[in-house]
Amino acid sequence: MAKMTMVQALNLALRQEMEKDDRVIVLGEDVGLDGGVFRITEGLFQQFGETRVVDTPLAESGIVGMSIGMAVYGLRPVCEIQFSGFDYHNFHQIENHAARLRWRSQGRFSVPMVLRAPYGGGVRALEHHSESREAFWAHIPGIKMVIPSGPRNARALLVSAIRDPDPVIFYEPKALYRAFREDVPEEEEVLPIGRSQVVREGKDLTLIAYGAMMRPALAAVDELKGKHGIEAELIDLLTISPLDDSLFVQSVKKTGHAMIIHEAPQSFGPGAEVVARLVEKAFFYLEAPVARVTGYDITIPFFSRENAYLPNTDRIVHGARDLLSKP
Repeated sequence: MAKMTMVQALNLALRQEMEKDDRVIVLGEDVGLDGGVFRITEGLFQQFGETRVVDTPLAESGIVGMSIGMAVYGLRPVCEIQFSGFDYHNFHQIENHAARLRWRSQGRFSVPMVLRAPYGGGVRALEHHSESREAFWAHIPGIKMVIPSGPRNARALLVSAIRDPDPVIFYEPKALYRAFREDVPEEEEVLPIGRSQVVREGKDLTLIAYGAMMRPALAAVDELKGKHGIEAELIDLLTISPLDDSLFVQSVKKTGHAMIIHEAPQSFGPGAEVVARLVEKAFFYLEAPVARVTGYDITIPFFSRENAYLPNTDRIVHGARDLLSKP
């Protein structure tokens, strides 16, 4: 089993799915000869050629519109938007067409496409390059919204997304692209879309996170236990929509306390839906209000203040101790 970065694991998923299924097409800006801005598609153009790895013009609406047409025709396009902050230019294609075609055609047509995009901060990028707007997509019926948190689950979830009969928005936390390595098997591995995972077990507090926030959350779990004797249970959502509430509801019924961590702005963010599910399904088990450690309700700032915007281990630990101190 090879140790891979998330970049390598995503490349492996694309390569293997393209080898197995000639309907899988990769398209986007610079995905061919250059191998993508982050080199996710490196080597695919040389192996599969220009008819299956397509360099497109700089036109996000056109990239997604072409992908929808390919999918309806019977292909399985995987389109790349270079940064999630440019997704707004293709929003109408996703909302008006990709998400609605199965409903509009009463099941005669489906749109088996994947939209991949690097999202989130932490890499000192320019304006429009560090957004965390997954709530936009999760709000649209007919769309699945997936965010991996490491190389192994990124590979397994991308395989599932490519094989899914409906459109999947696949956000990749670019801060994790080369941050660490994990064992990734060469043989096929898939994770079902719409399932969360318990990453660490605990009895005092439930932490719920996803994507890049899993790294500071894991560090916080260790610090809470090592320095303060608090055993926190950590859940990785993996899929924002459809949201798997079974594990975090079960966990909160055990711990009585819950904290949600994400780098998206707090107001109307994914954490708000998690709070709603907990109130609906575990209200009488809660011993304190559900806490949130998130980004702020502002545009993510430039380099010098970016780290002050992003949730970190200190904020999570402080929030957890404060939550547990409430009567």
